[in-house]
Amino acid sequence: MSFTQLKKQLHWEYWPPFMFYLPVVPYALYLAAKARSFGFFSAVNPAIDGSGNGLESKFKTIQLLPEEYKPTSLFVEKKSNLNTLLKKIEESNLNFPLIIKPDIGFRGLLVKKIDTVESLKNYIKKYNSIDLIIQEFINYKNECGIFFHRLPHEKTGKITSITLKKYLSVNGDGKSTLLELIGKDKRAKRYVKIISDINKTKLNTIPKEGENVVLNIIGNHSKGTQFINGNNLITKELTSTINNAIHKKINGWYFGRIDLKYNSFEELLDGKNFKIIEINGIISEPTHIYDPSKGTYLKALKSIKEHWFLIYKIGVQNHKLKIGEYTNFKFLFGIFWRYKKYMKTIKKLT
Repeated sequence: MSFTQLKKQLHWEYWPPFMFYLPVVPYALYLAAKARSFGFFSAVNPAIDGSGNGLESKFKTIQLLPEEYKPTSLFVEKKSNLNTLLKKIEESNLNFPLIIKPDIGFRGLLVKKIDTVESLKNYIKKYNSIDLIIQEFINYKNECGIFFHRLPHEKTGKITSITLKKYLSVNGDGKSTLLELIGKDKRAKRYVKIISDINKTKLNTIPKEGENVVLNIIGNHSKGTQFINGNNLITKELTSTINNAIHKKINGWYFGRIDLKYNSFEELLDGKNFKIIEINGIISEPTHIYDPSKGTYLKALKSIKEHWFLIYKIGVQNHKLKIGEYTNFKFLFGIFWRYKKYMKTIKKLT
């Protein structure tokens, strides 16, 4: 193992998901015993299939949002005809660039910005064996994830996590090619394969001195986006905005993260100029934990554990109030096998 590979292995920000969840399994089993059900989490978000266990339809969950914050979205059924799809895009007043992604996905799985009809054709040709979503490209310059929950007996909820997202970029020196700049950048070179494919037509260009080149505008950690702990921005004002603008208008969503793009934080506080690109449920993470400058691996585990306790409290209360239902082992095994089958299909495509 090289020194660079060793450094990556020791840097917990880049560890695989199971390193963050396997240590919490005993605690989750303890909560299941308290709830007297291994499926207590299924009662948390009755508005979302499986409470948002990762296999829910992203297109269906986006429909829960108020119109003013919802991006224009199209459901693309597998085996769809390209000409029919292009007609639907035109009828929906969608323009390139577009965002395309699987209807069932996680951690930035196959999310791509599409700039031309030809690129869309190539994507559909490769991935038309699964259901997809096409969304308008939201051109606001900032992106963040806000984790929100509300206990069933409370009128208002709370924000427990804010993650600011810094897109992967490099600064030109007037001498080096874009590929050389990527190789020199400590963060960018970790994602060289992904970003080289995205920027393949520009790799040999020489950015001007001081020019900032954004390498990827997909706000996922797995694609190089830096997650910054923004919990200092949690205020009564922002909490009130999220409560009034979103949460009170979604019946049956009590726990999860919204990923949104916004123009400025001041406008976001006022409930203006932002769009929610995804709404997530119980599988969503308080992604501020991936900022190593403001936390540790043990603090990350603690935060995940605290959010599992919230899942327990909401699930138990919803069950008692007959708002949501627990599921059984058969359902849980069904989720597991559906996930395995789906990932097997994805692996064949990639």
